[in-house]
Amino acid sequence: MKWLNKIFKGSNQRVSYEDYPHGGSTTSGDGKNKRAASDDLDHALAISLSEEDYSNDYGRGRSDYDEELARAVQASLDITDRLPSSSSGSSLGLHRCAGCNKEIGPGRFLSCMDVMWHPQCFRCHACNQPISGSEFAVSGNEPYHKDCYRELYHPRCEVCHEFIPPNSARLIEYRAHPFWGQKYCPAHEEDGTPRCCSCERMEPRDARYISLDDGRKLCLECLDTAVMDTLECQPLYHEILDFYEGLHMRISQPIPMLLVERQALNEARQNEKDGSHHQPETRGLCLSEEQTVSTVYRRPRPSRHFPFGEMRVESMKLTRHCEVTAILVLFGLPRLLTGSILAHELMHAWLRLDGFSHHLDSAVEEGICQVMAHMWLDSQIGSSSSSSEKSKPKSFNHDRLREFFLHQIAMDSSPAYGDGFRSGHEAVVQFGLRRTLDHIKMTGSFPV
Repeated sequence: MKWLNKIFKGSNQRVSYEDYPHGGSTTSGDGKNKRAASDDLDHALAISLSEEDYSNDYGRGRSDYDEELARAVQASLDITDRLPSSSSGSSLGLHRCAGCNKEIGPGRFLSCMDVMWHPQCFRCHACNQPISGSEFAVSGNEPYHKDCYRELYHPRCEVCHEFIPPNSARLIEYRAHPFWGQKYCPAHEEDGTPRCCSCERMEPRDARYISLDDGRKLCLECLDTAVMDTLECQPLYHEILDFYEGLHMRISQPIPMLLVERQALNEARQNEKDGSHHQPETRGLCLSEEQTVSTVYRRPRPSRHFPFGEMRVESMKLTRHCEVTAILVLFGLPRLLTGSILAHELMHAWLRLDGFSHHLDSAVEEGICQVMAHMWLDSQIGSSSSSSEKSKPKSFNHDRLREFFLHQIAMDSSPAYGDGFRSGHEAVVQFGLRRTLDHIKMTGSFPV
């Protein structure tokens, strides 16, 4: 999955302080020549940073910023005390303050943002205190103290909660997750900051993810519905078998289903000759060979050291009674993700038991399996909690998790899983599921 890399770009501002001269007249020694007043203003340098509206590769807006950060150097003054005028005292053209809209009389004034201000009227839009220093910021044609602007607009890392520092080119650069929009310093990709093994979000410094026995990390939102052992997963497994039967795709042969640790899943994958597995990390496997597999159970009494019960592993000898020996799924994933993996792997089983070729093109087989996972996730709108969870309050992130897992399937960049899904989904939308499956069985390809 592609992460977004954002960089702020700069623009320039100008500022100057001047003295508005008192009225009156002066003459030279002979009384004929008039003294002229001159303004010698230094150039003010400002760097402003503005962020373009954020949107991910697939059209989902995540946040809108209108940012400018300006650094101004106070101008030096070389102003005469008086303007030339006639002996009768000619009037001087007056300007109005952009803050109070009153005339600017004799004395000091500020020329900034293409208008003039009384010094006491040039105030921060956030705290309403005068801006008297040499540095300030501008956003939406409103001035800010530099610190006030940073608090309001400067991007903060959502991992360490610090202001995101500039890079070597003095530009603010950060990474952003393409779905969640989580912004973080690029350094966190190299400093060992863990990600949730389910939703992929980085662990914030003020929160602690749960460590699973096989080394994976799980955020608290994903932990809320995590399926932790084989017995706990059985109701979900039968729910997905019913989902297949509702599509007139009944799986008649009993197929054992086991939840396993990552190492056991990888070992089973290596021992499997024609097994299929879930990408990008192996999360599920449809076995066709006889193997001995270590499955995960847990004791029902949680403790401080084992917040979801003490985990135990038992070896199980799997005997082949049909084309499919068993289905293995990685333990500790949220219910929705576990269900989508089961839907994917059961499609591999259905294809084998229904007489489809064992040598289907990988994009066709993995693609149609991803279509089934996507269809099951789609069916979970408003009814994704199991019967044992109906009484629990709905997790605030539950719907977003479902959308994320759908997004993962739809936007997968791999040829087999990503391109295969998109071709299969297009065929099912155009021709229906049954005609698509019949065409695959006859030709080994999707209908077009």
